Amino acid sequence: MPTDTSKPLPMVAIQSSSLAQVGYDCHQSILRIQFCDGTTYEYEGVPLQPCLDLLQADSKGAYFNRHIRNHYPTKRVAY
Repeated sequence: MPTDTSKPLPMVAIQSSSLAQVGYDCHQSILRIQFCDGTTYEYEGVPLQPCLDLLQADSKGAYFNRHIRNHYPTKRVAY
């Protein structure tokens, strides 16, 4: 079940067939990703560099699957 997030995090739309928006909190190292189906997840303990690499990747979905998914603690959030 999604949990509410009390802290707004600016999100940026990206061009991807699976990812719709991403946001990053550099103080808490949290990456928030909203998928094209509308679900949103937070990935905890993500360093800045993988976030930057995600934004620069030719295939953002492939980069996410290889370097972020299943690599960091995750929770679904209501956004």
